[in-house]
Amino acid sequence: MPNRPRRLLLALTWLISPLALLALWAAVAAAGVFPRNLLVPPLAVVQTFAELLASGELQEHLHSSLSRLGLGFVFGALGGLGLGVLMALSKTVDAYCGPLFHTLRQIPSIALIPMFVLLFGIDETFKIIIVAKAAFFPVALAASEGVRAIPRSYFEVAQVYRLPWPTFVWRIALPAATPPIITGLRISLTRAWVVLVATELLAADSGLGQMIEMSRQMLRIDIVMVGVVVTGVVGFALDFSFRTLEQRLLRWQTR
Repeated sequence: MPNRPRRLLLALTWLISPLALLALWAAVAAAGVFPRNLLVPPLAVVQTFAELLASGELQEHLHSSLSRLGLGFVFGALGGLGLGVLMALSKTVDAYCGPLFHTLRQIPSIALIPMFVLLFGIDETFKIIIVAKAAFFPVALAASEGVRAIPRSYFEVAQVYRLPWPTFVWRIALPAATPPIITGLRISLTRAWVVLVATELLAADSGLGQMIEMSRQMLRIDIVMVGVVVTGVVGFALDFSFRTLEQRLLRWQTR
C-alpha cells in the first residue's frame, strides 16, 4: 500500500523529540561543558541502569512506589467518585461540602507533608494518604461536573419509571458521565504519581524518590538520572494507558 510508509513514518514521529534530547545530552556531555560527575553521559546511565536491573535494586524501589500508588489511587479515586456524584445529585451535600471541597482542593499535596509526617510518621500509611489526597480531588471534580452535564431528560425518564436512587446512579448517571470521569482518573493518576515521587524524596526509606535522594547525597548522578528517566517513563505509560482508554470510550460515544 502506498500510504503504508507514510503511516509508519507518522507513527514513529514521537521518537524525534526524545532522540533529539538524547543527542543534545550526549553532545553537551562529550564537550565537557559541565563536570562529568554532574552531567553523566547517556552511555554511563545505560550501564548503571543495567547494573541496577541485575542487582534487583531498581525493581525493589519501583515495586514499592507502584504499590503505594495503587493503594492510594484506589482509595482516593473511589472516595472522590462517591463525593463527586453526591455533590452533583444532592443540593444539600453540595451546600455543606462544596465550599470546603473547593477550598481544600487548592492546597498543594506537598504542603501537607510536614503535617502528615507529624500525624502518621513516615511509614506506608503516610504515603498512601498523600497519594489518596492527590487522586481524590480531580476525580471528585470530574465526577461532579460529568453528572451535572447529564441531560435533564435522563432524570425525567428515571422519575417516570420510579428507578431507585442506587439503580439510577449505577445504570444511568455513571455510564453517562464516563468520559469526564475517565479524564479525571487520568489526571489524578499522573498527579498522584508526581506527588508520590516528591514525597519519597522527602520522607521514605524505599521507592524511586528515595533512590534518587540517596544517590544525590552520595553524588551518584548516574543513579539519579536512572531514577529520573524511569519516573518519566512510568508516568508516560500511565498517562498513555488512560489516554488510550479515554479515546476508545469517546469513539464509542460518538457512534
